Amino acid sequence: MLLEDKDPAGDIEGEAVNGRMCIVTRQSGTPETLIRFVAAPDGRVVPDLKKQLPGRGCWVSAERAVLEKAIAKKLFARALKADVTAGPELADEVDRLLSIQLAGMMNMARKAAQFISGASKVEQAVRAMAALATFHAVDAAADGVRKIDQARKAMSFVADDGQEIPSFRFFTEAEMEGLLGQNAFIHACALAGQAGEGVVKRANMLARYRGTVPVRAVGADTGLPTQ
Repeated sequence: MLLEDKDPAGDIEGEAVNGRMCIVTRQSGTPETLIRFVAAPDGRVVPDLKKQLPGRGCWVSAERAVLEKAIAKKLFARALKADVTAGPELADEVDRLLSIQLAGMMNMARKAAQFISGASKVEQAVRAMAALATFHAVDAAADGVRKIDQARKAMSFVADDGQEIPSFRFFTEAEMEGLLGQNAFIHACALAGQAGEGVVKRANMLARYRGTVPVRAVGADTGLPTQ
């Protein structure tokens, strides 16, 4: 039995018995590859990213295209055994919540000294093989990105596994100011440690949901296609 599937109300008939299974693809998955949804008291379908909300839940692969199919085919009512509604706005809401979750983890990692920003600091961390992943604003200057990418490439030749660390570009500078406030950045990286690893985990989740691919050498174990 999957302990994570136990919900506070005890109403987990399908979840605990059958495990986590996407209601669209009918494939089982892990907390990193599936999103849980529950019915709100007003009949709306709401995402339960922390997997803590009470009541019957159902799972959908953490991919926007799959969620949109669940909405279009009206699969939530059958899965949740309730008269619920799920409109196209649900896909945008999941993206928003995943973005907020990532930003919150970045702030937490920064407080733990496991997330740093600034082109020079990021390049140094990469060359010291201390960075787990790099992050750039979508509208970051090409020169700054190129220097850090060159460091990633160079260090892949001395890494034990020969892999480049992943690099993500999710938000514009303006979008990051809205999410991170004074902690907004142009270039940043996550460092080793529980909080830094949490940043990378949530970045992979958002990348999977959006159908984007972090820039990484072929064969890296991210749970995502590589390029």
